[in-house]
Amino acid sequence: MIARDILGAAANRPVWISDVRGAAEADPAAACVRARLLRSGGGTADFVIPIPRWETAEERGFAWEYLRANIFNILSVHGGQALQLLFDGDGDVGSLARMLPGAFQVTEARRSGYGKAVSVAERLSRALGGRGFDILCDGDRPLLPAPEPCAGAQGPGLARRLKAAAERAERGLICGVDIGGTDIKLALARDGELLCVRELDWDPSASPTAEGIIRPIEGLIRRAVDDYALGAALDGLGVCFPDVVVRDRIVGGETPKTKGMREHCGDYEGEFAKLTALKDRLATLCAPGAPVHILNDGHGAAFTAAMELAHGGREGELDRGVIAHTLGTDLGTGWLEADGSIPEGPMELYDLLLDLGSLSDRALDSADLRSTRNENSGLPGARRYLGQAAAFRLAWELDPSLLDGFVRREGDTVSILSDPDMRKPCLARLMEKAENGCPAAEEIFHRIGANLGQVCREERWLLCPGTDTRFLFGRFVRSPACFALLEEGCRRTAPFIRLAAADEEMANTPLMAALRRRGASVPHFAQAVGAIYYSMF
Repeated sequence: MIARDILGAAANRPVWISDVRGAAEADPAAACVRARLLRSGGGTADFVIPIPRWETAEERGFAWEYLRANIFNILSVHGGQALQLLFDGDGDVGSLARMLPGAFQVTEARRSGYGKAVSVAERLSRALGGRGFDILCDGDRPLLPAPEPCAGAQGPGLARRLKAAAERAERGLICGVDIGGTDIKLALARDGELLCVRELDWDPSASPTAEGIIRPIEGLIRRAVDDYALGAALDGLGVCFPDVVVRDRIVGGETPKTKGMREHCGDYEGEFAKLTALKDRLATLCAPGAPVHILNDGHGAAFTAAMELAHGGREGELDRGVIAHTLGTDLGTGWLEADGSIPEGPMELYDLLLDLGSLSDRALDSADLRSTRNENSGLPGARRYLGQAAAFRLAWELDPSLLDGFVRREGDTVSILSDPDMRKPCLARLMEKAENGCPAAEEIFHRIGANLGQVCREERWLLCPGTDTRFLFGRFVRSPACFALLEEGCRRTAPFIRLAAADEEMANTPLMAALRRRGASVPHFAQAVGAIYYSMF
């Protein structure tokens, strides 16, 4: 089995981690590593990682990469305070497992590659009162507590709570902000009337300081309030932010959005702490005691979908929780559980290691649009398989002429023009080509849908989702034709998943209906409106 996968990888074909895991599970002679995770907020979860048999040094290297990818994916989704590895004796599998603390740079102050997931886990753990993160090998320490069972899918009262939040949002001046990688979207309402929606293009990854990220957000809100409410203090503010957020605090710090800060700050942790405190800065725009709530943009999408379901007579769909993805600059993932809670973990599925093959593409520098390697970790992560980065990469592979006028070459590196920033115009062109029936452009969105299916397969292993419906938000969903192509592609790899577009048909709340009447794109501004409601939840 490993020999076949190695040949596929060398031929630059994808080798999907779920396929490798499934084949190993079906092999009665396969060994396994059991991983018990102590969650950041308490409680534990167990994972069984079947390890394919190997015979040669090359096959052992593939098994080693596969094991690291499994651990990286667990930490990217859950974070945690500690991960205990249980295995049989000191044989070959045990020798691999004992190398994991070093591979993930657990004791290092500055980390790269796999260690990025540890850095996020540590910041998250400390934000929730823990001490950091550690990897414990079999026999090193006492066993962690036994795992808790997956929560049931009962959520009576959630629809009632959502409707109550919507009613509270009908009083006062309330702002919602949805922050992305290429733009910031804002919605402002007073006494239940939608005053305005606005959009600001930006590139947070270029900022060397936290202030360079905070000031555009603050400025956009101030200008909207000045123009429509004479500078009055806000009575509520909700913000969707593209990073790990717990209890209104930004704690991740390893996304492309903070790349400039990581590369230019001598004291990155100190500089990032200013971004962590964004809530305090934005509270100065609000009346004393007014609610200011920040959440991850993926969770914001799940909350927005739940709010619209509750107001659209579809309360029954809340009983198993709501999972949503934002598909635009990157992939965001959010989960509103059936009781209305949000899991306190990274949920960074856009970082997942899915493809253990495609060796020629992963050999390219991460700055090259043809590469499968993420800029933030240098690993071949899901970011290059979903969102606009995937669209650019696949366009070059299928028909480079689709990118004419949008790319530049510097030596051997190919990239999208950045001055001016041509990412949004380029994606718009690819979507228009797909809408008009260009076969290569259509295949781009087919493949992104298929890759989303691979994410859903891995999500099934990593989580206990009670629902197989995934609500899609973001730029890709603005086009019904592109969404239909995504659906077709997803059915190729994950036929058990039902995709639902967060489009005009989901505009059920008063503010979302007002957005639709304005002629504004519901998929584009939905999360900004949802953030208004979240501020009152």
